Amino acid sequence: MSDYYLFQDTQKCIRCNSCEVQCKMNKFLPQGPRLCRMIEVGPKIVNERPRSSYIFMPCYHCENPWCVPACPTGAMQRRSSDGIVFVDPDLCVGCKSCISACPWGAPQWNPETGKVVKCDYCKDRVDQGLKPACVTVCTTGCLHFGEVDEMTQIRRERHARSVASLEHSSL
Repeated sequence: MSDYYLFQDTQKCIRCNSCEVQCKMNKFLPQGPRLCRMIEVGPKIVNERPRSSYIFMPCYHCENPWCVPACPTGAMQRRSSDGIVFVDPDLCVGCKSCISACPWGAPQWNPETGKVVKCDYCKDRVDQGLKPACVTVCTTGCLHFGEVDEMTQIRRERHARSVASLEHSSL
């Protein structure tokens, strides 16, 4: 896992797709490759009403990413400094081995360049102390990005507030 963590508060997401659009604009991607995707779950009946939820699917920047050893040219790399997994476009020959190796579908084919692209947490932005493009435009503020310890603490606090709120409402 990388030093960074990107998580989504599914309770706030309305699937506006601004994250996907901003990602494509930031990376100058054509129609086709999607470096992050919103996956719909549902609809399900909740409190007698149909409800859907949406799951944000970026690259997970695995600690031992299958895509890296699958790449015969070394184009798919994992930064030792922070664990961000990225593609070096100068080394990519478009063999698609990394696409086949990734169980999450993170590496995507770019038909315009004939090479693979994938979410790299906008490493150029992260290196400048900025957040990934998808996080900066999230309309509801459901996407969060930061160091693992900070994001884990935020998730714990949210969960504790949620549990406390449920217990309080049942009194």
